[in-house]
Amino acid sequence: MPSTILSLTALWQLSYRVCLYMSDNTKKLILVTGGAGFVGSHLCERLAKEGHMVISLDNYFTGYKENHVKDVEYREGHTKDIAKHIPETPDIIFHLGEYSRVEQSVFEPDVVHNLNTIGTAAVIEFWRTCRSKLIYAGSSTKFGDGGTARSTSPYAATKAANSELVKEVGERDGLPYAVTYFYNVFGPRERTGVYGTIVESFKQMYLRGTPLTVVAPGTQERNFTHVDDIVDGLLLVGEKGHGDEYGLGNERSFSITNIARLFGSDIIMMPERVGNRMQSRLDTVKSNMLGWSAKRSVEEYIREFLRMHERTSALEKRVLVFSTTFHPVSGPAEDALCDLMTAMPNVQFDIVTTAFSKDAVNVVCPIQNAHVHHIGFGRRFDKYLLPILGFTKARALHREHNYLFAWALMASYAALLGILLKRSSRLPFLITLADQDISHVPRLRRAFLRLVLSDADQVYGGDEMQEKEAAALSYRKDLRRSIGDGDAFANAIRFAYSGFVRKRIK
Repeated sequence: MPSTILSLTALWQLSYRVCLYMSDNTKKLILVTGGAGFVGSHLCERLAKEGHMVISLDNYFTGYKENHVKDVEYREGHTKDIAKHIPETPDIIFHLGEYSRVEQSVFEPDVVHNLNTIGTAAVIEFWRTCRSKLIYAGSSTKFGDGGTARSTSPYAATKAANSELVKEVGERDGLPYAVTYFYNVFGPRERTGVYGTIVESFKQMYLRGTPLTVVAPGTQERNFTHVDDIVDGLLLVGEKGHGDEYGLGNERSFSITNIARLFGSDIIMMPERVGNRMQSRLDTVKSNMLGWSAKRSVEEYIREFLRMHERTSALEKRVLVFSTTFHPVSGPAEDALCDLMTAMPNVQFDIVTTAFSKDAVNVVCPIQNAHVHHIGFGRRFDKYLLPILGFTKARALHREHNYLFAWALMASYAALLGILLKRSSRLPFLITLADQDISHVPRLRRAFLRLVLSDADQVYGGDEMQEKEAAALSYRKDLRRSIGDGDAFANAIRFAYSGFVRKRIK
């Protein structure tokens, strides 16, 4: 009975809103794809406040139900199924529901294709059928480095292709449309983690007392634009705009290093990344003609954040690493760690590993910031002792140092050591899988993998397929939950490490 009453109440509220909408010709039925995401939730909120009837379609890949706002109808689903989820004919479609991270897209091109190519093709077909006005959220990566940046990542390539497809279909079929281009959006409800934005990642590092990681060379320029300015622009373009090239970006640009310095924290330079453009061409002429301009400053936003939040005690620039073997007994995973340590000389790495062979014990690692702690007797069975003897060593090191996080290079006996330390000390724990084959494993080993993969705070594969295999082995679907203190910093290191692994196994 209570559920029936709730359904009738919801039906009455919807009927009331429909009647209100039909009685006022200035109000519209508006569809926002990605309406539970960062920009989408702010757009939905503004549209609903203006009295429009708003429907959000979101698959919650990066959107959150915590972003839901009042007076918006939320429907969960993939944009490739838009015709099934949206039987109505909206007046305007704001298509924001796509994959939207540049460097991470290099590691998961199939996900990008699914969301940006297949999903947007269905949105365009839906638009052709209902002949609504389509506002497409393009990407400024299309213009990066004189146009060359569009081919450096799956994200940039698909977004550029989609913006041109929207223009082609709109002009050919005589459909109303406009293409906008966002420039480094910041503001409330930003994302962190693997799909996080620059400013939010810096905020999280500041709050947790970790250094701020800046991708080399640090001089790359960005036009940081407040989300409220973006929404102002979307509303104007939705009402008055037609055609391509509505740039929505703050005219003033900043280098990434300059943004990091505004936080007053230590800065660590990270290795360069594929797809990381140096600059983007900003053209706001058509947006300005509609009366739009960016009004909010990223400097003031950061100053206000610093006024409202105190930084916690700084953690050491130090990471505790577990590996079954290490230099000179190594494979791609261990060699990639050496590449990472060489590229990050200001971060100290304590590596708890096995002696494994008598020759290895006497070889000193040539990397200055690598501190290797061997356990065992110089035999292959040392790996079985690692969770026991290594735990004692790791506990002693943890009492001595305030680590950013603990990290196992693969889901091995070293990972079991990490699980034991995490349970006894609550030190955040990350597992990377590097080149590890987890596709076909015996039953006993499968049970072991399920234990370590399920208990780690974060698990990252070397590619999309490996991560799917890991998720299938684990008791939980979300292998990328927050690791707490050091989260954003750990993600930056993990990302750089993955790049070195890819180079090693090519």
